[in-house]
Amino acid sequence: MTDEEIKNEEEQKTEEAPEEEAEKVEETTPETEETPKEDSEEDSEEDSEEDSEEDEDEEEDEGLEALTGIGPATAKKLEEAGYHDAKSIATSAPGDLSAAADISEAKAKKIITLAKDKCDMGFETADKLMEKRKSIGRLTTGSEEFDKLLGGGLETQAITEAFGEFGSGKSQIAMQLAVNVQLPEDKGGLNSGCLYIDSEHTFRPERVMQMAEHMGLNPEDALKNIKVARAYSSDDQMLMAEQAEQYLQEGGIKLVIVDSLISLFRSEYVGRGALASRQQKLNRHLSTLHRLADVYNATVYITNQVMSKPDMFFGDPTKPVGGHILGHSATFRIYLRKSKGGKRIARLIDSPNLPEGEAIFKVTGDGIVDN
Repeated sequence: MTDEEIKNEEEQKTEEAPEEEAEKVEETTPETEETPKEDSEEDSEEDSEEDSEEDEDEEEDEGLEALTGIGPATAKKLEEAGYHDAKSIATSAPGDLSAAADISEAKAKKIITLAKDKCDMGFETADKLMEKRKSIGRLTTGSEEFDKLLGGGLETQAITEAFGEFGSGKSQIAMQLAVNVQLPEDKGGLNSGCLYIDSEHTFRPERVMQMAEHMGLNPEDALKNIKVARAYSSDDQMLMAEQAEQYLQEGGIKLVIVDSLISLFRSEYVGRGALASRQQKLNRHLSTLHRLADVYNATVYITNQVMSKPDMFFGDPTKPVGGHILGHSATFRIYLRKSKGGKRIARLIDSPNLPEGEAIFKVTGDGIVDN
């Protein structure tokens, strides 16, 4: 090749080189443009995962710990003791909360204050209370006369106490109520089940089946809707009342029966020296029952024993046991006494809104009926 031809080839190579580099740049440019897109997709996936984790954390924080600002260990102990929401804590006593969570009373008071702030449990106008009372249900006793005495039946959000001598019908009414609560509302029931705390071992399923058949219910189904627990000590009885809250929270329960309230307390606390301790413990028990009735719009029926005053020459010597604490705590107090021919006389002796009066009913094989 001549010198001129070699020179021309070199010039052509130098002209093609920039074109090839330009083509390489064009080929690599889309790849460099796709890289940020992939990075952005990875970032968005990471962000979504972080958001979902944050959402899960927020859902976890909606529990008892978030509501009251307490630690997880304390929250777990409270939940095991039956305190599942802020309202149940706000309505409890510092001593009860302290014992349940194994914390000091000072810390218990602080937790209760925080729970009350969450629930807004300060003063409210009477018209709002009137609206709340519109949700009150009425549970029939089985006797129209008896229901009329109570203003239409046993109220929810209240404690009804019946006291009287043995055989006066206290336990018969309890078993009848356990059946009647299962009736639809248009028949005087609450369309719900019942919790029955039996401390005197007087509950008889055979008797319940008789009453259920008379009321038009399937006897076997009626028994399934009644949860019975036998108490053998006052501590046992109080624990059952506290555990009742779990069943009420789940729904389907609108009646709590304690038959009898005072029996085990009387056997364990004997003499004047133990009276103060007994009354304090009884007061805590009644406070638990009041909370169940009020928070869960339930009916609480308790039976009480009596004592006789032999030094009383005029009037009725029969007096209810439990002292002033029980007398002030019960919303409605009914005095039951026996009469001739299977009749029972119920006298309403205390009520916040109803006058004193009497009603006569019968205890028959079918249950509680009108005279």
